[in-house]
Amino acid sequence: MPLIRTSELMKSGRPLAAFNVITLEHAEAIATGAEAAGTPAVLQISENAVKYHGGALAPLAAATAAVARTSSAPLALHLDHVETVDLLHAAHAHGFGSVMFDASKLPYADNVKATAAAVRWAHAREIWLEAELGRIGGKPGDAHTPGVRTDPAEAAAYVAETGVDALAVAVGSSHAMTTRTATLDHTLIATLRATVPVPLVLHGSSGVPDEELRAAVTAGIRKINVGTALNRAFTTTLRASLAAHPSTTDPRKHLTPAREAMAGVVTQFLETVRF
Repeated sequence: MPLIRTSELMKSGRPLAAFNVITLEHAEAIATGAEAAGTPAVLQISENAVKYHGGALAPLAAATAAVARTSSAPLALHLDHVETVDLLHAAHAHGFGSVMFDASKLPYADNVKATAAAVRWAHAREIWLEAELGRIGGKPGDAHTPGVRTDPAEAAAYVAETGVDALAVAVGSSHAMTTRTATLDHTLIATLRATVPVPLVLHGSSGVPDEELRAAVTAGIRKINVGTALNRAFTTTLRASLAAHPSTTDPRKHLTPAREAMAGVVTQFLETVRF
């Protein structure tokens, strides 16, 4: 199936799940999981993943796009947590229909300026652009620090000033959680949904229990990002396979069950948020 743009998938009005790609096995697992669920999905490559591959976007992007095109599921290609302008500008040449430009570490005024420039560049090339306001953080405690959550009035002003197509919001989730124990602020999500005129995105969804995810979607979240849950399934299964078969040197014997475990996680998340 041809690549579908994230903007097209968002037009359906249904929640959309996006999954991080680090290796070819990740991309294949996401496609398999989406096919099993009978649901569209987004394959997203982060700036950190690009750094892992030596800073070269082209090989991983080409492989991920090839997996998407050979899948029977509607799949989009997204470049995630981009902080450098050079990587942003590489998106168009490598087939990305959407980018998350992350200037959230900057002071508000600098965030607005950098993001507005990114939006102008992206829209000139028909690329859908997501941004972040608030600090989602990478440790469980960050999500509950006073002042880090997204302020609805500030979010509305930010969207108006930058022209972004979607907004990642800080509502209680956190990146890199290995347990699903996060508690979200559903009242804040609902207020943001009523205040902000673009789709809301939940980062750090790996740490959010199923019932919290369903409630978040009901309250107004439109896109959920999942990364750590795939990595946890992959590494847990890989460790078990290596321990059970210490003399097996063919990596395919170990990577196959690890890939299958990731595909199962993808299907689970897609079925959880499918209403």
